[in-house]
Amino acid sequence: MYIGVIGSGQCDSEMAEIAYKVGKNVAQKGAILICGGLGGVMEAACKGAKDAGGLTVGILPSKTRKYANPFVDVAIPTGMAEARNALVVGASDVIIAIGGAFGTLSEIGLALKTGKLIVGIDTWEFSKKGKLVETIILAKNPAEAVERALHSIR
Repeated sequence: MYIGVIGSGQCDSEMAEIAYKVGKNVAQKGAILICGGLGGVMEAACKGAKDAGGLTVGILPSKTRKYANPFVDVAIPTGMAEARNALVVGASDVIIAIGGAFGTLSEIGLALKTGKLIVGIDTWEFSKKGKLVETIILAKNPAEAVERALHSIR
């Protein structure tokens, strides 16, 4: 099982703690964590997964591995800049979105376009013609997010 964790490259301590717990839960459930491999939410999630003995994969925007956060086991340099978001989504069975800015929004859009389930914590919400469109399964906490993600894969 490959769970993509997406979110901002910079985040506050509260968002980092949520991401850490998501990563830890992903590893404890035996899934592989896929992310963009940089800082912020990605680094916190990778740290959580590593602390729980999990495997982490970072799909990097750069041409070299040197920019990967220190908790990435498998660093994949793409040289694709933000276009690498498509690879993060494509490599994941399901996505967990934590907070996020416009890069996260692009990954959410790609996941929706390709029919991948997205579980979100404090992330984007969408409306069309003034009406809320429920495209993301909302979770109240990291454990619930991971459980909902895994349930969708099983």
